[in-house]
Amino acid sequence: MEKYKVGIVGATGMVGQRFITLISEHPWFELTVLAASTRSAGKTYEEAVAGRWAMEAPLPEKAKSIVVMDAVEDAEKIADAVDFIFCAVDMKKDEIRALEERYAKLECPVVSNNSAHRWTPDVPMVVPELNPEHLDVIAAQKERLGTKRGFIAVKSNCSIQNYVPALHPMREFGIDKILVCTYQAISGAGKTFERWPEMVDNVIPYIGGEEEKSEQEPLKIWGHVENGEIVKATEPAITAQCIRVPVSNGHMSATFVSFKNKPTIEDFTSRWANFKGRAQELNLPSAPKQFLHYFEENDRPQTKSEREIEHGMAVSIGRLRPDSQYDYKFIALSHNTLRGAAGGAVLLAELLCAENYITRK
Repeated sequence: MEKYKVGIVGATGMVGQRFITLISEHPWFELTVLAASTRSAGKTYEEAVAGRWAMEAPLPEKAKSIVVMDAVEDAEKIADAVDFIFCAVDMKKDEIRALEERYAKLECPVVSNNSAHRWTPDVPMVVPELNPEHLDVIAAQKERLGTKRGFIAVKSNCSIQNYVPALHPMREFGIDKILVCTYQAISGAGKTFERWPEMVDNVIPYIGGEEEKSEQEPLKIWGHVENGEIVKATEPAITAQCIRVPVSNGHMSATFVSFKNKPTIEDFTSRWANFKGRAQELNLPSAPKQFLHYFEENDRPQTKSEREIEHGMAVSIGRLRPDSQYDYKFIALSHNTLRGAAGGAVLLAELLCAENYITRK
């Protein structure tokens, strides 16, 4: 098949680097343009990330010699050269909103890893297995923007990528309230231990903005499209604490949940084992064959052994048991820069292409 030409805007950061490792060998996507800030523009990508390449895999050969473009100044050239872009820039939120809308108005679809547009009512925030129907809102967004093929779609925050998928198959029982504590890897801050020595042998009980995202973003995912906007769900009630822990990759959550109609343990495990979403139905290249993996062992999932399951695109769950204050509690784990960031955005782009929201020029 003819590949879609892809640009990565914000290519030098950690998420941008992860995008490059995923796109360099992708069966549908061809890495065509790399863009970053003015200080990197004009350099080859290899020069731009010299001493800053943070991936375990080596820098892909096909990316090394690509000359980095200016994400802002070269927007028109970039939009002309590609079928769509991934956006993972490090800018102020209002600047990101303006930049992403600029690309969309240049008739270049934007698949964003950024949070700036997550609460724009006509911008879908999609986990492909959970709420693909929210893509219906794109038609209204195009009408607002005055575009024919340009639009913005975003992925949700990395902190919710394990407990929300785990709870999604249980919604038929009426989820009433959720308490969640997340234990988040340092790569979520774009850091390695070499760059953040303060995190060695340390835990920081605060991550700016994460608790609000963890409490509110699930309600948009569980919302519905109405009159060209996504109306967020009014329940369940969610409270969260988000903690930075000395782990390189992998976000873990401890979730406590109560229901209006209490399910059984078997209701959970059977639904987790059999759950499939639109990504699995379409057999998308990055989709895990088994999205939700449940472990019976008391000491699983563990970050080192489970974060890479299904190429880092699956969710691992364990320790499901009754709770004295809530109905049940469990542990869940996902890879924060794969399922939680770049990988989740790549899967969303695959869905957009498969459903003909993104077409080749």
